[in-house]
Amino acid sequence: MAQNWTPSSWREKPIQQVPDYPDLAALAATEERLAKFPPLVFAGEARRLKSALANVAEGKGFLLQGGDCAESFAEHGADTIRDFFRAFLQMAVVLTFGAQQPVVKVGRIAGQFAKPRSSGIEKQGDVTLPSYRGDIINGIEFTEEARIPNPERQIMAYRQSAATLNLLRAFAMGGYANLDNVHQWMLGFVKDSPQAERYRKLADRISETMDFMKAIGITSENHPSLRETDFFTSHEALLLGYEQALTRVDSTSGDWYATSGHMIWIGDRTRQPDHAHIEYCRGIKNPIGLKCGPSLTSDGLLELIDLLNPANEAGRLTLICRFGHDKVAENLPRLIRAVEREGKKVVWSCDPMHGNTITLNNYKTRPFERILSEVESFFQIHRAEGTHPGGIHIEMTGNDVTECTGGARALSGDDLADRYHTHCDPRLNADQALELAFLLAERMKGGRDEKRMVVNG
Repeated sequence: MAQNWTPSSWREKPIQQVPDYPDLAALAATEERLAKFPPLVFAGEARRLKSALANVAEGKGFLLQGGDCAESFAEHGADTIRDFFRAFLQMAVVLTFGAQQPVVKVGRIAGQFAKPRSSGIEKQGDVTLPSYRGDIINGIEFTEEARIPNPERQIMAYRQSAATLNLLRAFAMGGYANLDNVHQWMLGFVKDSPQAERYRKLADRISETMDFMKAIGITSENHPSLRETDFFTSHEALLLGYEQALTRVDSTSGDWYATSGHMIWIGDRTRQPDHAHIEYCRGIKNPIGLKCGPSLTSDGLLELIDLLNPANEAGRLTLICRFGHDKVAENLPRLIRAVEREGKKVVWSCDPMHGNTITLNNYKTRPFERILSEVESFFQIHRAEGTHPGGIHIEMTGNDVTECTGGARALSGDDLADRYHTHCDPRLNADQALELAFLLAERMKGGRDEKRMVVNG
């Protein structure tokens, strides 16, 4: 157990990005209610994820982490969850083939409600109100009443997370994730894509592999792993009162776990080593993510690694790098070299979304070519450094939104107004997300072929 730590010791530290609740008694009552609710996830599941991430840290797997920028109460529904899960599974199959390694599937879902903001206020015309901080805190409507932080929203977030997890578990274990289904969905995407010819070669290779498996008797009927899948949840641990209320002792190990999600991460704005978010996360045993932006120094990263993973346990810590396509070459190599020099065991993951946000036609958007460029640079740098590019972390949806420009269908700035539905930041739509997976799989395969030629050459 972490020294001098309790689930509430974060309250003695400075804290950033917290809402100003006007009724502290109501807040305390809500947190007391939540503390009596059943856990959303279980310690054994979190340990299973940590074990899978340990393989990624050792170069024997790949992490796919993605989902909504900020979940909303209004858009919660079975179809939305199904469409996201379907797109996510297609990405995972394509990446599995490209990497020739297991893909660890972690959604930004069933808990991704709170959002850090660059400003505490929002102005429209002559009216200034508190910023929207996610549905777990206040409402997106630009009214004085909606923007008041309301602790009762934490109860709503818990109940939505529970319902979402229930459906995800049914999808993952009830046959919806059958590899044959996912393959047919993927072939449908290829057939309808304007870039069909580019993707067809890889799709044909996957089809040939599946036909071979069937020919030798490996089917979903006699191999449960082909019709079931492990799927884990994650979110940013921003609202620490909510996290504390769902922090429980595991009866088998005696360790503390956050039961709000299998994996939680610390944002780039809340990673101060002597502040509350680091204090809370250092004491729980879940896998932890740490967002790493351009302002993070090499020494600062090593200090945070020592605080969050003092035992240097593989699978405990994922470094989620979010630099921007034009800053990754300047910042990533120095962090990799510092971590390698000190022998730290981490998963390296690329978040190509948050450093590539621009404004176009009064909409926040992210150009697909910049997203792809940052991912490509991430892989090239790791190959040059001799380290494992362990994963990607993207904001995406299974819906046909128009929030990010570019991609095979060449969405433009003029298209953004058609279906711009996000509550916060722009997301890749289902086609763009799967396109990214295909392009990444091509590069993974190319990297393996180059390595094979060097070894045999």
